[in-house]
Amino acid sequence: MIQRFIFLFFLACTLGLHPSVHAESTATTSPTQTAVFATTPTLKPDGSRWRVGYVESGDYPDYVETLSATIKGLERLEWLSLTDQIPQNTTGHEMWQWLATHTVSPYVQFVDEAFWHPGNFDASKREAMRQAISERLQTRHDIDLIIAMGTWAGQDMRTLGPPVPTVVGSTSDPVAAGITDSPQDSGRENLHARVEPERYQRQLRLFHEIMPFKTLGVVYEDSPEGRTYAAVPAIKEISKALGFEVEYCNAPSNSIPLEAAINNAVRCYQTLAKSDVDAVYVTTHRGVTATSVVQIADALKKAKIPSFSMAGSEQVEAGLLLSLARAQPAHVALFYAETIARIFNGARPRQLSQLWIDPPKIALNLKTTRIIGFNPPVDILLAADEVYGADQ
Repeated sequence: MIQRFIFLFFLACTLGLHPSVHAESTATTSPTQTAVFATTPTLKPDGSRWRVGYVESGDYPDYVETLSATIKGLERLEWLSLTDQIPQNTTGHEMWQWLATHTVSPYVQFVDEAFWHPGNFDASKREAMRQAISERLQTRHDIDLIIAMGTWAGQDMRTLGPPVPTVVGSTSDPVAAGITDSPQDSGRENLHARVEPERYQRQLRLFHEIMPFKTLGVVYEDSPEGRTYAAVPAIKEISKALGFEVEYCNAPSNSIPLEAAINNAVRCYQTLAKSDVDAVYVTTHRGVTATSVVQIADALKKAKIPSFSMAGSEQVEAGLLLSLARAQPAHVALFYAETIARIFNGARPRQLSQLWIDPPKIALNLKTTRIIGFNPPVDILLAADEVYGADQ
């Protein structure tokens, strides 16, 4: 059954919902007319460089990773070169400042002061940030494209119009978050956001196929953004379809210090570990970090509760039971880089496809299977592309 699931998943990818890693893209401009946009480097019509700004939701490692990989994608497409290796373990602001001074390109410029950030996920600062962005874009007219990283950043740019082409990255569900109208259409001429339809429904169906649980534990912040990060609408949809119950734990995350968000997340997972849940879906949450996920995995393993990571392989390597492995950041970021390149070659963001599907790969932690007493069937082992803990 698992191999059948993977086959059907792969079939869906080959029918058009596949990663965009080729050199050209066809975008529909009308029901009867198509246009092809290149990714080759080009200057602005006036012969000057394209000036790029950056908006970030807050300090989050995935944002920096995605930005770094996108820059490498543009380098691969020969839009720029870097004078040194991209630094590790930086904040988004530090990375943007580094790019502004270490990028060599006759085509594109990362404008050092064109960086906006509402504190560290501080909701009270979002309105002031939007006003600052709007004033800069409307009065100075010196930014040609915005990279918006994260759900808040995407929402804020959508609220503004946006007035310049905007590429939104690293969002859990841009449709549910109201960033884009649908997977096929952003609803705004200047807006593009990568969408992976049914991603979380596929994860939950696979998890339930492997572990036919009756009660699923889920941790999330009980706010519009928190429900989006944790894919609560998808969880409710699949729980109804498959007939399982959901036990939620509210872990406040935004507009508080990171340490408090981590404590809230760990506390919730420890609470679920002591409850009657049969399985736990570890969702995206500011308090689930590379360090805290180890604590979370240990609590669930001690309680012998199977777990599934929404985020992917790294959390499985850290001790969670399994996940659908995510594509390499370079592959996803090339999609963003190509999108930016096509916009500079004349495409309107709304014209370009937003669809992306991660490759159908299972990640499994064998050490965790032994600890919780789960003996994986042969078909799961055969379907697993990334296996961790085999020598432990």
